[in-house]
Amino acid sequence: MKILRKMQRRVAIWILGAFRTSPIDSLKAIAGLIPIKFHLQKLASRFQLCSAALLENHLIKTLMDEPLNMHNKPSPLSINTLTEYQKNTIKGHLIDSNNKLFGVFPLFSPLNPEFNLGFRIVDIFPDQVSFNLANKVKSNKSHFQQLDDMMLHSSSSPHTAIVVTDASVKNDIATSVSHIHIHDHPLIKTVHYTAFVTSTEAELFAMRCSISQACSKENISKIIVITDSIHVAKKIFNNKTYPYQIYMIAILSKFRQFFTTGQGNSIKFWECPS
Repeated sequence: MKILRKMQRRVAIWILGAFRTSPIDSLKAIAGLIPIKFHLQKLASRFQLCSAALLENHLIKTLMDEPLNMHNKPSPLSINTLTEYQKNTIKGHLIDSNNKLFGVFPLFSPLNPEFNLGFRIVDIFPDQVSFNLANKVKSNKSHFQQLDDMMLHSSSSPHTAIVVTDASVKNDIATSVSHIHIHDHPLIKTVHYTAFVTSTEAELFAMRCSISQACSKENISKIIVITDSIHVAKKIFNNKTYPYQIYMIAILSKFRQFFTTGQGNSIKFWECPS
């Protein structure tokens, strides 16, 4: 570790052209280099996740604990045969990889029909989804006034569901919160806590839960989603291949069901800067 830290220090000095007497922590921060200890931890975590891409009949996969080998006959030497005490006391690459894989979920689905041209939500229902964005240049007073007027008008309608979502990440713990109001009455409040996820994933999860709950309510023809992460909401309609597509597919399928049940049904996203 000492040799690696010296190498990273030399790299930071070379990148910035700084003096050798400059404080190393400041140099790494300015150069955009993370501490070598955390960089090695990141590489080790990524290497441990390589087993998730192995074939189902691979020898290492057969030794993994469930649910990864649910389609194969369990091996008598698999981790599943160990007791909880043995799992906690045994150290090794296989045990670490197995523990990491319990937090792995599929994020990509590029061939899903929801992303096919001509079958997308924006192709079939182009007028039933809209965005109201805040002006980044001018003052937000007029936007907030429009938001207040919209809330007063929509709260009086029994056919409009107002959804408010937010998410934050602190100390690797993500908190996703969603509120649903119908006819000026708070109907549903949902709070979820998750560890080791990004803020984008937490925001999408909050939107997914709240939109699914709002679409399931009867006699609702309009859904208004208020969020401070409008860029995350726009990702829902992006058909490019990138992480979190599983959330997009779930949300888009709910949209399709909601729009199909009524020609006048609509969903509008409002940006509320924090």
